[in-house]
Amino acid sequence: MRVLLVNTPWTSIDVPSLAIGILTNSVRQKLPDAEVEAIHANLDFVDWVVDRTEFGLTDYYYYSLFTYFAGCGDWVFSSALYDDPEWRVKEFTNRVQNQMTERELALNIELHRLAPEFVAELADRIVAQAPDVVGFTSTFQQNAAALATARAIKKRAPGIRTVMGGANCDGEQGAAIHRNFSFVDYVVRGEGETAFPRLLAAIDPARPAAGAAASAGVLADIEGLCWAGPDGRSVANPMSTTPLPPAEIVAPDYAGYFERLAASRARNWVEPRLVVEGARGCWWGEKHHCTFCGLNGSFMQFRSKHPGKFYDEIIELVERHQVLDMFVVDNILDMSYVTSLLPRLTESDYDLRLQYEIKSNMKGPQVQALADAGLVSVQPGIESLNSRVLKLMDKGVSGCLNVRMLRDAETSGITIAWNYLYGFPGETEADYLPVIAQMPALHHLCPADGNTRIAIERFSPFFVNPALGFTDLRPAAQYRLIYDLPESELMDLAYLFDVPPQGIGGETADRLGRAVTEWQHEYARSRLTHHDLGDEIVLVSRRKHFDWHILRLTDPTELAVFRQLDQPHSVAALARRLSVDESTLVSLLQRWRDLGLVYEDAGQFIQIAPQAMNQDLLRIDHLHLEREAAATRAAAEAGEPAVLTAV
Repeated sequence: MRVLLVNTPWTSIDVPSLAIGILTNSVRQKLPDAEVEAIHANLDFVDWVVDRTEFGLTDYYYYSLFTYFAGCGDWVFSSALYDDPEWRVKEFTNRVQNQMTERELALNIELHRLAPEFVAELADRIVAQAPDVVGFTSTFQQNAAALATARAIKKRAPGIRTVMGGANCDGEQGAAIHRNFSFVDYVVRGEGETAFPRLLAAIDPARPAAGAAASAGVLADIEGLCWAGPDGRSVANPMSTTPLPPAEIVAPDYAGYFERLAASRARNWVEPRLVVEGARGCWWGEKHHCTFCGLNGSFMQFRSKHPGKFYDEIIELVERHQVLDMFVVDNILDMSYVTSLLPRLTESDYDLRLQYEIKSNMKGPQVQALADAGLVSVQPGIESLNSRVLKLMDKGVSGCLNVRMLRDAETSGITIAWNYLYGFPGETEADYLPVIAQMPALHHLCPADGNTRIAIERFSPFFVNPALGFTDLRPAAQYRLIYDLPESELMDLAYLFDVPPQGIGGETADRLGRAVTEWQHEYARSRLTHHDLGDEIVLVSRRKHFDWHILRLTDPTELAVFRQLDQPHSVAALARRLSVDESTLVSLLQRWRDLGLVYEDAGQFIQIAPQAMNQDLLRIDHLHLEREAAATRAAAEAGEPAVLTAV
């Protein structure tokens, strides 16, 4: 049996497809006689399109990363899906012309016109290889391209079996795809490591059990599979209720990707990264599913690979492909890895550079352990700096703890990826204005990538439970421009939904946006650090809204308070711990807030100065000497002794 696995646009071109890598190995292990090959159609598209239009890396990112919520990537390939280069061009233009530049609109329309030609050529090449089965992985904006290619293949060679799977095929989405697009023979919903090889075995013409009746019986037993029953109607088997054990999650095979990238023009655009997987599910979501999160649709149950196995997989991939940069796709870090996997990575012979998703309540030493192991970027799910809004999200973290994460990541040299979200039922401007007022003090910490109203995602509590505040859900508007389907089918096919806005809006949302934009602009030129010398703490500041540069804390009470505020504390808690009068603390903390030394939220305070690195200490010494020299000169001119005071 010959199997081709296709990775269509608009998946990222700087990383191989984890799904295809895993399925390649799964099929080879369970069906040794099968011939499996990957088609990297995303790279094929790059090489094809640059010969026909002005197109670069930023344009590819525009579709693969930046326009997911607008649906531009899927709309481009809707013309190929419906074999019509003019498919809903007028409707698309009317919807987006005030939301994008003239070039962006022109590029969308031009690629929309060209897409049928690319899909036809891709289908011709696939059919020429005479596969028995063609499988498509579909995540984010791959749906229309995958469907269009499957349609073109079936038109040319009806005997080729077409299969789809991936995040866009989970739950009701996969059933809707199979019901509405007859050129997709099978849809695998949920984890595919077991289901896909079982499907191939059932339909392999070389196997005696693959006769029509026997095959139908086997197909009916494959959990989550959508297939056409004896009467031709779509059948959606019940999905599995048991997640795949971590020991059965196989390592990926990426050989084909690196060979194809080396021959592509994209090799001059990107440095390739590896994709690795240590865990599935979310241990926090098992206890408290964040209200807006639609990840882990099939299984929330958290499972992680044995740290030794995961370490071996990472090192094997590094040595095989000579790549040190890698993206870990786990939705959340297994905290046991902090003391098991990470020390081994730290002690390895490789200068790894990893990206990981973590929970934002990790403490400073844990964050440093991440940095020591090679983590250069983390996505901690910060989302807000206000405790009340975070409670509405069911995040299990406070505003001060999120600021602590920003501070400690800056100390350890880790970049934070996060967005400031708003639009939660029950929030008010009082949840945002105090945060906005304090953002200038945070300009030295990693800013949000943006601020945006929350989107309602399938599988999220907001989608599943109307009692949480969203009742009038409709498929997001882009689906009506992409698919020729009735509203009832779009409700099952869609992952994103439009709802009447909740929470803040208007001037408050605009103020938040302006504050985040200023933070982004000022970050590179701002700094605030501290160095604890024992009998004094030296702080150095360079921030637009604060006119002091060096501050020395020498008072024993101030030293004790500052050190306590390494962690969030209320005034009452500080008073108990330090035996200091509360009124004294209130006065001190207000002064420190005015100086931009602390962040306040929900009655708690935390100091916001990362520890100084070596280069900061050199600057401190340089500034200190300059100020001493200036003070000495001024004193000499006045005929007085020199005294350096804190600024």
